[in-house]
Amino acid sequence: MDNAQDRPVSFFRFEDLRIYAKSTDYCAWLAANLGEPSNEKQRSLISSFCHSSYDIALNIAEGSSRNKSQFEHCLKISKTAIRECIVYTAIAFQLGLFDEESCNQSREYLMELTRMIGALIISLQRGGRRREELDSDTEPVSDTTVDDLDSIDTNF
Repeated sequence: MDNAQDRPVSFFRFEDLRIYAKSTDYCAWLAANLGEPSNEKQRSLISSFCHSSYDIALNIAEGSSRNKSQFEHCLKISKTAIRECIVYTAIAFQLGLFDEESCNQSREYLMELTRMIGALIISLQRGGRRREELDSDTEPVSDTTVDDLDSIDTNF
């Protein structure tokens, strides 16, 4: 059984987050499964769709290097990008760029990403409250940076 402590730690800590890996998997899946555009409007749709999928991973990476409240904000921006991808999925299906199976797979990926990001947000919020409760007798708690992702559960 692969133990989390046995894995090598990445220089870029966001690469250790399962949610980051899942979001990049979605980007690769999307590029492989979108049909070929037959006109400029479809080409524009595909470009915007791919850009929104990249934004999911980019905001996770960016947020992980910031303090917890900023990380939470970036995760919420990732959820916005997921909702954009849901809309693009529906349009791609209507235009014939996705068949029904690909449309369903895209939605499943996006629902899983939404659940994972939501759970990570809750984990960050709970971690912040626990720290504030522990430190409430001493001095105000400042936002600590998330340079060390050991403070949160990285199984998202």
